[in-house]
Amino acid sequence: MNNHYEVIGISGDGDALAEVRKNEEIDTHIIEMTRTITPLKDLKATIKLYKFFKSEKPFIVHTHTPKAGTLGMLAARMARIPHRLHTIAGLPLLEATGKKRLLLDIVEKFTYSCATKILPNSYGLEKIIIKNNFTKQDKLLVIGNGSSNGIDTAHYDRSLVSEDIKEQLTEELGINDNDVVFIFIGRVVADKGINELVKAFNHLSKRVKNSKLILVGSRENHLDPLLPETVALISENKHILAVGIQKDIRPYVAVSHVLAFPSYREGFPNVVLQCSCMELPCIVSNINGCNEVIEHNVNGLIIPVKNETDLEKAMQFMVDFPDKRIAMNQHTRSKIIKRYEQKFVWNELLNFYNSLN
Repeated sequence: MNNHYEVIGISGDGDALAEVRKNEEIDTHIIEMTRTITPLKDLKATIKLYKFFKSEKPFIVHTHTPKAGTLGMLAARMARIPHRLHTIAGLPLLEATGKKRLLLDIVEKFTYSCATKILPNSYGLEKIIIKNNFTKQDKLLVIGNGSSNGIDTAHYDRSLVSEDIKEQLTEELGINDNDVVFIFIGRVVADKGINELVKAFNHLSKRVKNSKLILVGSRENHLDPLLPETVALISENKHILAVGIQKDIRPYVAVSHVLAFPSYREGFPNVVLQCSCMELPCIVSNINGCNEVIEHNVNGLIIPVKNETDLEKAMQFMVDFPDKRIAMNQHTRSKIIKRYEQKFVWNELLNFYNSLN
């Protein structure tokens, strides 16, 4: 985008923003935004955004994440920015109930009303938005085949992980040659189906001694804590390897056989793209995004949401039928390259930007 537009990134402060500024060679501006409902802080952030937009007079304001979307779209509308785009990469409100759900529905509709275009990052998400009457069809646009940013298929290539690195990692983790290794990558929180995953694997590991589960990602106990019994199992079960957040997930994927991703909700899951691109079959929930990348019994297995029993059966299938599991590998990487290559998604977004006037 730097070749076509002057790009300014706005975010809360932190190492990630500094990394973006360096890697993408863009100007950045710090405005703190919380991830929870904080009316006074939200008002303060909106005022700062408004003043910044009035000063910079951007042609496009494009927001990501629910809070940045609400505050950014409101401030951009107040500042009369001509093109106000908001990407929807998932709807946390789908798991809310009662008065909280009612409030979040109102905020969602308000955000969409302030935008000139809403960009769901999957076709399934587009259907959910229409079903919930958040906005009208003509305000929605899915870029390309879905995904917010596509995937760098040259980077997510298992051949780039050397045998030495794999041997070192398997030794560190205590993985044996005959182990069947499942991997989860993402936030280790309830919404990602971790409670069901840990319980299902705990049952499996009692029968299948040569099984491992690698959990890659950070916990968010203040936002979406795990059940106490789940935390205890992660600590007690020696077959579960919680390695925390990793800057480079590729070595962990390369020593694994199956991605287990039983999330409750997604926009368009990058981790499914990444692992598929590295030739792993995936067990995923039957939710938008996941069921657009994975075809049942072709490049993975699709299971019902929040279903511990079916998740365990799917994992057992991957153990019992290694030939079928390996056959799925042949239909993973090629599909990602064809439909979700990053440069394709970038060009589709650029074409949309260029169509605005």
